[in-house]
Amino acid sequence: MENTKRTVTCGELTKADVGKKVVLNGWVSRTRDLGGLVFIRLRDRYGITQVMVGDNASEEVKKIASSLKSEYCIAVEGVVAARADKDINKDMATGEIEVEASDIEIFTTSQELPFSIEEVRQKDGTIVLPNEDLRLKYRYLDLRRDPMQQNIILRSQVTFATREYLTSKGFLEIETPTFIKSTPEGARDYLVPSRVHPGKFYSLPQSPQLYKQLLMVSGFDKYFQIARCYRDEDARGDRQPEFTQIDMEMSFTNREEVLSTTEGMMQYIFKKTLNYDLPAKFDRISWEDAFDFYGSDKPDLRFDMKMQDATFMADLADFNAFKAGAANAGRDIQRHKRSGLKALVVKNVADKYSRKQVEALEAVAKTYKAKGLAWMKINAEGVFEGGISKFYAGKEAEVCEKLGAEKNDLLLFVSDENWQLACTALGAVRKQLGKDLNLYNPSDEFHFAWIIDFPYFAFNEETQSWETEHHMFTLPQKQYWDTLESDPGAVKGDLYDLVLNGYELASGSMRINDPALQQRIFKIVGYSEERAQKAFGFLVQAFKFGAPPHGGIAPGLDRLIMLMRHEESIHEVIAFPKNNLAASPMDECPSAVDEQQLKDLHITCYDVEE
Repeated sequence: MENTKRTVTCGELTKADVGKKVVLNGWVSRTRDLGGLVFIRLRDRYGITQVMVGDNASEEVKKIASSLKSEYCIAVEGVVAARADKDINKDMATGEIEVEASDIEIFTTSQELPFSIEEVRQKDGTIVLPNEDLRLKYRYLDLRRDPMQQNIILRSQVTFATREYLTSKGFLEIETPTFIKSTPEGARDYLVPSRVHPGKFYSLPQSPQLYKQLLMVSGFDKYFQIARCYRDEDARGDRQPEFTQIDMEMSFTNREEVLSTTEGMMQYIFKKTLNYDLPAKFDRISWEDAFDFYGSDKPDLRFDMKMQDATFMADLADFNAFKAGAANAGRDIQRHKRSGLKALVVKNVADKYSRKQVEALEAVAKTYKAKGLAWMKINAEGVFEGGISKFYAGKEAEVCEKLGAEKNDLLLFVSDENWQLACTALGAVRKQLGKDLNLYNPSDEFHFAWIIDFPYFAFNEETQSWETEHHMFTLPQKQYWDTLESDPGAVKGDLYDLVLNGYELASGSMRINDPALQQRIFKIVGYSEERAQKAFGFLVQAFKFGAPPHGGIAPGLDRLIMLMRHEESIHEVIAFPKNNLAASPMDECPSAVDEQQLKDLHITCYDVEE
């Protein structure tokens, strides 16, 4: 073949190209040898084209075609031909044509694959995947699979759309340092030893938080960055030691502007990349209402099953388990005024749910420290049965009226002295029911909501001290400034979370710009002036030179792409992620280094007993 450089991709040929001479490059997806007639599915990132080697091909080309195996990388020269009507593949963008090969050149061969690049499906339609460590060991092969290609392509498109939108709104993209001072920000820092400063370390940033605030002091009133962040956290779920966030900060702003700017960015991203129209305004729910109605500060609102206050149930019957939850409203140190006796009405499922299934839901509630899950059904005659029904026999009319329950409904209850515990446990049951019963509204594929009015402080029972719910630079809402020290449990912060389909997608806040107010917060959480100066002195010092009011937010890019692609792990949308032990099976990192490298860094390693 004189010219092996492709003239078209494997995804662009249509019936309008019939008769054209083309050159394709790609990987052999599969072959079919019908004895004198060989069909090749050739794949690149743009799509798949069927290549046909028939009677008109030379003997040499037929020989090469018969030798091809999966994942051989080849060039094909040939003429575009129309498929017969009976052979048209409507599931392929190029399904109306095929390329009749006149020449084939093999760039490279492939050894036997550790797993199939082609989808393997079970009878029920589910895709069979190799175990994750095998996929990560051969990630470059895993990335050839079409779902992974689409994930990474969307990630690129979303990143570009983000830059387009924010730049159009006057934001400047500014890079902040990767080697920074280690500061206490929640998770452990990744430390980088300094060769030229023996015994001293840089830290990799958990976020650009302090630097973006310094940029506001510097006069750059609208900043953004597609920021790499690093957190040395214990293995859990799909956490990654390195992740990416869309970091934003604005000066001379308020909460309303930050929220509306973020809404506009999400609307632009979804329309540009998925052609999906998001609502003009997202729901807004206070932190207390989110827990009270949904049992979570990141509720899944694709289905409308609200938890209800069931305090009245404690007075209707002599059922001791309900007494404590109903009596404890407003007694906790955080000043929450809600009842710890919560109810959930599950519509029209009483005849479908067995006792065993209810016990499975109870196990979910107990995972979140509930003492149990009380329940009863309303039968076809409107009478309570099962569970705690004997305590409420004859009280059906009053209970059903107050809870909005009807025949064939299942009633579930959690009671606890701790309001938040009761809400969380029943909220986990609600979430499980949404999944089990597929309650999601198909027309509400992406449901965003803002959670606002968070408590500013959380009380640590172990240390008997106050901690900030978000971070120490969050601005308390102004009406609480006079009572910060005297009543920290009542203080609400000017902070906000963006939630999508039951996941926290972004967290942000207005920031403190007054050094005196910042010192008060440090003092409440037990930071002495000396300790605060050592950790954050450069930021506090900057605030003494005319710091503007400012605030921001940082949506997680990995999680956003995961939710847009309906994946269940951020591993699926990162090109080269680590596994759940923060290791990479592909390049075997973390790994030992040469003794001389350690010596240059003034580091000595010791064996640690298991």
